Amino acid sequence: MKKVEVVVAHHDCATVRVGDVFLKIDADQRRTDVEVQAMAMAPIPTPEVLWRKPPVLALAALSGTALGRLGEPSTASPAAWADAGAAARMLHDAPLPPWPGRSPDELESQLDDACGWLVTSGVLPTTEVMRNRRIAEAALRPWTPVFVHGDLQAAHVFLDKDEITGVIDWTEAGRGDALFDLATLTLGHQEHLNDVLTGYGSDIDLDLDVIRAWWSLRSLRAIRWLVEHRFDPAPEVAVLNSQP
Repeated sequence: MKKVEVVVAHHDCATVRVGDVFLKIDADQRRTDVEVQAMAMAPIPTPEVLWRKPPVLALAALSGTALGRLGEPSTASPAAWADAGAAARMLHDAPLPPWPGRSPDELESQLDDACGWLVTSGVLPTTEVMRNRRIAEAALRPWTPVFVHGDLQAAHVFLDKDEITGVIDWTEAGRGDALFDLATLTLGHQEHLNDVLTGYGSDIDLDLDVIRAWWSLRSLRAIRWLVEHRFDPAPEVAVLNSQP
């Protein structure tokens, strides 16, 4: 019997590792449907689907190590970050998935709810919540939709010798803003934004205010979920505190 490692577990879903196999158990099979379909459509490396027997999805482990982790300095090279940017560009240039993504109006409603909870709960000072709420507003504008990963954090990008071996966790994939993926990839690793853009290409209509807005918006929305699921929100709080 191989050792069983609990990767993450909460009341929505759980992921365990048994040898070289990851078993994802999700109460909402719609998320798994999106993950499987998105991985099949994505033009970049993804984990191999070994089998699916709802509510369990079995995925092969990827080789290599994560590009980085929020709250920790990344040891990956500039070339590795550039390769991640190139992978994001390949994804964004791919045909759109058939299912919709979140609209600016939907995101604004979620942001309002998140900020209201943060103020009421006292997790963050009201002044810090409202300062970042104002920063986040720059992201709530029309965009040309592309195929986005939706949760392209550095911990979900695996590399071996500066080359991408795969990207995991596609449950949030859909149509969305390209700058959201780039902001998520560099969340907490702002110093690597130029490296990512080197790989992505210079022809993107880049607005640094929008990138910063997505850093604030994502962090504000994440903190409530983290607290309610008993995870430490300190890295997201640090991102909000670091915003100019």
